[in-house]
Amino acid sequence: MSTCASSPFDHAKADIILRSSDGVDFRVFKLFLSLASPFFETMFALPQPAVETNDNTKDGLPVIPMQEDSKTLDTFLRFCYPSTLAEDPSLENLTDIKAIVGAARKYSLNLIERKVCQALANPKVLEVEPLRCFAIARNARLQHETITAARYTLRQPLIPAWFAEIELITASDLLALLTYHKKCSIAVASLLLNFDWVTSHYGILNRNHWLVTEDSGGRYNTGCRCARSTEAKFKLWKMAPLSWWATYMEETFELLRDAPSGAIVKLEAEKTIQKVRNGGCAICSVGVNANMEEFSDLLAREVEKATAPVRSISV
Repeated sequence: MSTCASSPFDHAKADIILRSSDGVDFRVFKLFLSLASPFFETMFALPQPAVETNDNTKDGLPVIPMQEDSKTLDTFLRFCYPSTLAEDPSLENLTDIKAIVGAARKYSLNLIERKVCQALANPKVLEVEPLRCFAIARNARLQHETITAARYTLRQPLIPAWFAEIELITASDLLALLTYHKKCSIAVASLLLNFDWVTSHYGILNRNHWLVTEDSGGRYNTGCRCARSTEAKFKLWKMAPLSWWATYMEETFELLRDAPSGAIVKLEAEKTIQKVRNGGCAICSVGVNANMEEFSDLLAREVEKATAPVRSISV
């Protein structure tokens, strides 16, 4: 027993009925669907069955059984209708996007496919579930969206738990993404081998007394009594930097091994700012917010610059 869809798909003057897989009847106009989709235009031009039965007609209108459920059908029909009759639905749920991209390809609905591409490139969606976005985009062979989602996966350690969309991609796809992560991690690690990007940004030492608290003669020149790092790898201008800065670098680059993204740099900087303020140093706590914001912006840019040349997933 079928039921009737809600407005605007219940119009008394509709000229055809689309019946969803879960038994909901959508009374629609052929003209709107034909203008939106070459598939429907061709289908409606075909000769109709000569014998009418209860299954293929209702209220004198032809009934076309659809494979899509009522939720998917409602969504893509709203895209087909003029905006004065039906507003475009919001595509922020990845389960809905997955269903709609399939329908868009099946019925040659190019407009909907473009809308799906926009939804998959939505930062709000990508930041939360980049791997699901990657799987959907990769399966649909959407090149720009696949590459964008792959970039966003760098913000998270790539040890995926099972998710429904993983069945949309092959083992080769997942291996390619893992390889991309690994190459980006290696590229970012090189930033620790040479600190020219730090010294060239800050220029002369006098401007950067917050990084190194001693002058060339080994004397304190700021009044700061915070510990200094003893690790040679963190030396700047051939001098030992503040220990809390070296700790920030150590911990941040440890995280960047698994998540080589500038976003990680900014998050860790916020934690360091709070630690320094809690540490009680009257000198460091005053300027740590501005200093670390500037430095983390610099490091985040360098991370993005290091990973940018790494070849992403081919579609």
